Amino acid sequence: MFVNAQALDPASGDPHRALADAVRSRGPQALAEMVGDGAFALRELALRPHQLFTADAAFAGRYREVMGVIHELRSAMDALEARAVTAFAESLTLKKQAEARACAAHEEGEVPPTRTLLRSAANEAVREVSMLIRKSPASAAHSLASQRRLVTDMPEMLTALASAKVTSTVAHATARSFAPLSPAQRREADRELAGRLPSLDGAGAQTWDDTTAAVIAAADPDGQARRHQQARRERHVTVRRGQHGMATVSAHVSALDAALIRKRLSHEAERLRAAGDHRGHQAIQADSFADTLIGREDGMEPLTLDIGVIITDRALFDPRNGDLARIEGYGTVPAEGVREELRGVFRALLADGAEDAMGPDGPALRATLRRMYSHPLAGELVGVESRARAFPAALARFILWRDQTCRGPHCDAPIRQTDHIHPHSAGGPTCLDNGQGLCAHCNDKEQQTRSVRRVGNPATDGHLVEWTSHAGSRRITRPRALTAPEPPRPSTASPRRDETSPRREEWKRRRLRRRRRARGERQRSPSAGSPETPA
Repeated sequence: MFVNAQALDPASGDPHRALADAVRSRGPQALAEMVGDGAFALRELALRPHQLFTADAAFAGRYREVMGVIHELRSAMDALEARAVTAFAESLTLKKQAEARACAAHEEGEVPPTRTLLRSAANEAVREVSMLIRKSPASAAHSLASQRRLVTDMPEMLTALASAKVTSTVAHATARSFAPLSPAQRREADRELAGRLPSLDGAGAQTWDDTTAAVIAAADPDGQARRHQQARRERHVTVRRGQHGMATVSAHVSALDAALIRKRLSHEAERLRAAGDHRGHQAIQADSFADTLIGREDGMEPLTLDIGVIITDRALFDPRNGDLARIEGYGTVPAEGVREELRGVFRALLADGAEDAMGPDGPALRATLRRMYSHPLAGELVGVESRARAFPAALARFILWRDQTCRGPHCDAPIRQTDHIHPHSAGGPTCLDNGQGLCAHCNDKEQQTRSVRRVGNPATDGHLVEWTSHAGSRRITRPRALTAPEPPRPSTASPRRDETSPRREEWKRRRLRRRRRARGERQRSPSAGSPETPA
């Protein structure tokens, strides 16, 4: 029977916490009934809303509130499902073990090995989950594995999911990325990732992937090369059916090769568009891809490409320190992958006949090293400025290297335009500090948002940009750090250095309340002693 929060004793305190305590005490059956009743009510409102969702300008704020609460509910349900699925799989394992022991006791046989029982229980759990949520067994197995990691080894990420700080897509992708780590390394990486959550408030999926890769490399720097070599052995090409007579061809190749392929296709599309081709940019890329592979006469000609690779000097000489490399137009990769490609280039240049090592362009083709500097605290790239209205090519490319993808909140589209954060028409300068890389859609920010502005202290916080929607939603975006951000250092000279932390602020509020209570007691009591000594 469903327990109503309003029917609980008001004297027990918060009715919602009292409801949660009641469900905990009554077990899984009470939880199923409570969730079932809620699902029935929500389903009725969705199918038969009557006048509930009538469009009205006065209700825009209310509907926005409904959307926010639904997002929070969905996140809480995803975290609840992770715990329920994990508990189901573990309960099934215990049941299998009990059955095996009982069978062995009655038939005087040996109990099967624990590994066999675990495998059997896992397969049965996967089948049950697959049939229950209408997913393929392979997809259900991946979901079960990631949910187990979240519950057992990633408490911070599970908390972030339950409190709607991350989506289930991000949480499960992170859990899958943590699969090669040991349980202790997962917990260490989980704590590190939780510390970076405030800086990922407006991050897109690619930024999340880069941050996840960084914390994995920090938790297990010695395994970086091993994971890269294992991934290289899994190169493959797949063809998937699409809709309406189309299909999708995917190639799992090295990140550097993928970045070069993408840049070559993009250059070909831009060339043909400039020559008057009326096909879309993406359509030209797809046609050029197919024509070149099949060998049609419209295929692309060989071309020398310039691709930017950013790597710290530490990672270049010793990849075990944990720093990741970054490829222009792609994102972060293990340093060992870049070093392997660079070794091939330098080996060709140092060999006999180096002038002919790379064909007719060999003498002009060189791996050019440029020195760049990163922010000492935020870890992002910093550079120079210009007085021109249009961003110079060198500055625009530097911004591309710094931002990697569109800086719009939660947007991972490729950078197409270099934007003035404070518009040039309103006096905004053409400089690195006032520039950001955006896609064509997000560059229409003046019409889509209430404001887009720089916030924070550049000396300590780096390049922070706050986006505010017309309805008041705020998100802060930042470039991807080239190196890990500097962790906060404990103060030894002055206790005031950490005064901005939430824990210290709470401690100050409690101390202030104690002082006020003590002052009130002295005022009521004429025999009060000496004034309170400051803590």
